[in-house]
Amino acid sequence: MSSRRERRTYTTEFKFQMVKLFENGKPRSEIIREYELSPTALDRWIKQGEGSGSFKEKDNRTPEENELIRLRKEVTQLKMENDVLKQAALILGRR
Repeated sequence: MSSRRERRTYTTEFKFQMVKLFENGKPRSEIIREYELSPTALDRWIKQGEGSGSFKEKDNRTPEENELIRLRKEVTQLKMENDVLKQAALILGRR
């Protein structure tokens, strides 16, 4: 059986340090091995560091992703308002 590693969280400072090590020429494989990181985590931090300079998902979204999130919220709100109006119509129709 393979034992799953417990999910770890890293501080922003630690992530910046790992990205700096990579940018200063330390091999990716050495960073991963030395700090017991997953390759995908380090790759994501490097990409985020080069892009927005932030490790928060919110700061790394494209304008299209932000619009999609906004539109989904709007659809949810409109559905709720529509349900309220339907209930009001049913109540007024009984009078």
